[in-house]
Amino acid sequence: MADFLFELLSEEIPARMQAKARADLERLFAAQLSDAGLKAADITVYSTPRRLALIAKDLPAQTEAVSDEAKGPPEGAPDQAVDGFCRKNGVTRDQLEVREVKGRATYFAVINKPGRATSDVLAEAIPPIIKAFPWPKSMRWGEASLSTESLRWVRPLSGIVAILGDYLVECEIDGVTSGYETVGHRFHHDGVVTIGNAGDYAEKLRACHVLVDQAEREAIVREGAAKAASDGGLELVADEGLVVENAGLTEWPVPLLGGFDPAFLDVPEEVIQLTARVNQKYFICRDKSGKLAPNFICTANIDATDGGKAIVAGNEKVLAARLSDAKFFWELDQKTALEDHARKLSNIVFHEKLGTVADKVERVAKLAEWLVSLEGNGFDQPNPGDTFHGEVSEAARLCKADLVTEMVGEFPDLQGLMGGYYAEKQGKSKAVANAIRDHYKPVGQGDEVPTDPVTVAVSLADKLDTLLSFFSEEMFPTGSKDPFALRRAGLGYLRLVQENDLKLELSSVSRFWGDDSGLGLVLADFLFERLGVQLKDEGVRHDYIQASRKWRAGNDTDGRVDRVEARARALAAFLATEDGANLHAGYKRASNILKKENVEQSDAKSLSYTPEKAEKALIDALDAAQPDVTAAIAAEEFEKAMTALANLRAPIDQFFEDVTVNDSDADKREARLALLARLRAAVHQVADFSKIEG
Repeated sequence: MADFLFELLSEEIPARMQAKARADLERLFAAQLSDAGLKAADITVYSTPRRLALIAKDLPAQTEAVSDEAKGPPEGAPDQAVDGFCRKNGVTRDQLEVREVKGRATYFAVINKPGRATSDVLAEAIPPIIKAFPWPKSMRWGEASLSTESLRWVRPLSGIVAILGDYLVECEIDGVTSGYETVGHRFHHDGVVTIGNAGDYAEKLRACHVLVDQAEREAIVREGAAKAASDGGLELVADEGLVVENAGLTEWPVPLLGGFDPAFLDVPEEVIQLTARVNQKYFICRDKSGKLAPNFICTANIDATDGGKAIVAGNEKVLAARLSDAKFFWELDQKTALEDHARKLSNIVFHEKLGTVADKVERVAKLAEWLVSLEGNGFDQPNPGDTFHGEVSEAARLCKADLVTEMVGEFPDLQGLMGGYYAEKQGKSKAVANAIRDHYKPVGQGDEVPTDPVTVAVSLADKLDTLLSFFSEEMFPTGSKDPFALRRAGLGYLRLVQENDLKLELSSVSRFWGDDSGLGLVLADFLFERLGVQLKDEGVRHDYIQASRKWRAGNDTDGRVDRVEARARALAAFLATEDGANLHAGYKRASNILKKENVEQSDAKSLSYTPEKAEKALIDALDAAQPDVTAAIAAEEFEKAMTALANLRAPIDQFFEDVTVNDSDADKREARLALLARLRAAVHQVADFSKIEG
């Protein structure tokens, strides 16, 4: 057994690509081993800005011999068929065996593959691994780049280390040959580093100021940044994404504390954080009171002889220039009223088929105003009347105004947020400023869900308009493609409705929006698909959603998400009980009989005979349950409806045990089928059990 070291040396690999590159290297290498019948005891993958490396533990000296066989044509077949079979399997005719198959002599080829040296397998595997590497972006370089057949790599590939045990695995690709030599730190070590084997790889490079283990570098960045802040009397704002990125940018990370002019703190905190984080990869700090401090943590890639003073000074200069730009944008944007910014939205195309952003804003405003005018919609109005409606209208008409500001042009991630700040500066009410700031929320699964009624109205209207607009042009998400983020808008709508206990009929919404073609039901279909995905982890199956869509028997959904969700949750809980599972089984048996007999409805039948005991018990149980089920459904108390329905479980079980439905007496048969149809109708009041799978 021997360990294998494989390193690919190149120019700087972008930090954002390194995690996937490690996974891809392990996957491609393991696949090559598997194809050759090999498997490592363990595979460890490393990355730094200049290298990808892999160590495979305990590889055998050679692969095992393999014997295989292939069935060929029958004896006496044309020579052409026999010769073709031999060529395909790499044997000659005199090597074929003849065996009897179903009474007929048939040729068989027995292929014996001897074991191969693992070093040979690895030598053959390395070029395909390199060529198949799926970098998000790659390049060609040098004179060879004139040919489209030349090697592509993320950055120019300069070296390959391939050592099995203590021996070199010789291979070559595009003029780059394998060897024992790699390089140390770009600034701390001159010349090459000779690696003896996998066991000394990490330590030899450590001695040359290269930490190959990204997890170790991440720990140094994380802990070192916190210590640098603490030493300065500050608290680090934790940012795991920056930890990973800085570890991916350095081979010998050294966190350092720097500062900037406190005058820049007049700029919103989010602007400072984005400027430091996005442009410069700096951490920010807070003082002991929790306020943003005029300091940052940068991560150097060297152990500077002056303790990092020159590095810090250079970074402070760069950040000061960035913050100066941000402060200029902040002050310039405030010289123009949001209303004037909003007028410029007519110059921005929202979508070629859907008009400008100004057109969208007008639709959103009208929809938001209508939503809060509805009776029983679930909006809590702490400031009812003209004030509330006026705030909704104003916030909706200004919610996109910051898209044309200089600050959002520089930092698109700040859209909404900057509009909220500018609204505050203009003296807008807190409710209006908050609605402008937060109307994009919730953006993701873990994002905060707005609860302020003005914000909720504008956010709902914005998401509904986006969904209805694109759906009206039949631009739906397909597979993994969702260029207009409609699934995200749908999830945002669901979470707003759920968090705020809203009761909105999508059919009514779409009609007000201007559609009479049933677009609301199309949107409902889409949202219930999203609801199924959302509730899956809670044990509410997709078929329970489908079974819960119809509001009343015979009528399709009106798009009330809250109603469908409540019913589906109640249904999931009910079917998890013994009564629910048994009633479902009885329902299926009744439905199958009715389907076979083509019985569509439950017309009441006057009995011309004395019903049997079990038959009478089911009739009485239906008579008793029906009023309770009807009342509970009307009150949207689905748990109560299903509790009432559970009382049918025992009578239906006994009915099928004691009663012959297809009696030879036509009157009995017709009446009993009608009774089963009545049972089916009663169950369908609660949910459409025919949609339930299994």
